[in-house]
Amino acid sequence: MKVSVAWRSALLLLCMCVCALAGKDYYSILGVKRTATTKEIKRAYRKLALKYHPDHNQGDKTAENKFQELGTAYEALSDDEKRQIYDREGEEGLQKRQNQGGGGDPFSSFFGGFGFGFQGNQGNGERPRGADVTSIIEVTLEEIYNGEFVEVVRNKPVTKEAPGKRRCNCRMEMKTQMMGGGQFQMFQEEVCDKCANKKFVTEERRLEIEIEVGVRHDHVYKFSGEGEPHIDGDPGDLHFKIHELKHRTFERRGDDLYTNITITLQESLSGFRSEITHLDGHTVVVERKAVTAYGLVIRKPGEGMPHHDDNNRRGDLYITVDVDFPKMELSDEQRELISSILNQKPKGAFYNGLQPNGKA
Repeated sequence: MKVSVAWRSALLLLCMCVCALAGKDYYSILGVKRTATTKEIKRAYRKLALKYHPDHNQGDKTAENKFQELGTAYEALSDDEKRQIYDREGEEGLQKRQNQGGGGDPFSSFFGGFGFGFQGNQGNGERPRGADVTSIIEVTLEEIYNGEFVEVVRNKPVTKEAPGKRRCNCRMEMKTQMMGGGQFQMFQEEVCDKCANKKFVTEERRLEIEIEVGVRHDHVYKFSGEGEPHIDGDPGDLHFKIHELKHRTFERRGDDLYTNITITLQESLSGFRSEITHLDGHTVVVERKAVTAYGLVIRKPGEGMPHHDDNNRRGDLYITVDVDFPKMELSDEQRELISSILNQKPKGAFYNGLQPNGKA
């Protein structure tokens, strides 16, 4: 019994040592599996970074530490080379391979600079502000259905200090001048301060936009501080507006999808089986054994678009059936055969859209 306890203690100590050598579990920090794709890692980081950003959790030291952990984990796992080193050698091995720690701020590539829309960072409105910039991002229905990341390169003008001084903070002030004889004159005069000189320099910025699953047409992603600069104030914001491209097979209406299939006259009478390739590659089977009328709409529940706010909810797929009538001429024998099979008598009546009382 004593030997068994000793072995268990030794095994526990060994596990603790291994964990200590391995360092932090970056996959666990991001809440993804070790087999996660780069897209899944990016999506997990984006979601958690928004949740734990210090601007959204002011004074919360735990959230601040969590945000820093997320950045470190994302930097390691979003880079293929760093991820391979981490998988082989753990956190300690990765740190030994890196000459410089930290790196850039991965959050800014997703959301722009400091302050990304939380109310606490809007200021008092007195500082001048550069213009906002809106850019159109065209996306396919496949990208919206499956989710995607799009990298955009922006040549952004930024201010840099330059030699000399310049007039700044100019405003109109009321001045009083004595005219003599006890009379005074009041007038406005422009007054400016002397500020350090600045110049605009163009810098390249790489921004990453997540095309979220189920995102709607005209949805706007905001990158704070990535708009036009103001030499004496804050830069404006950069807005990316989603434009959904027309699809060759499906039409989107809200979260529902609509499409058409064409069957032969023979299939419409005797039954048919057809397959539709969906936006993620899976097959939707459409099958009927009964007679199918021209214009029949078949509903496939849950085969529509994922809902933007809850991807577990999906719309429906509506399939309208078109019938391709043959162009051939029938012989008398063929017409008689069809008549005997269908055994239908002429209706002998016309429908003009009016009720019996003559009202539509």
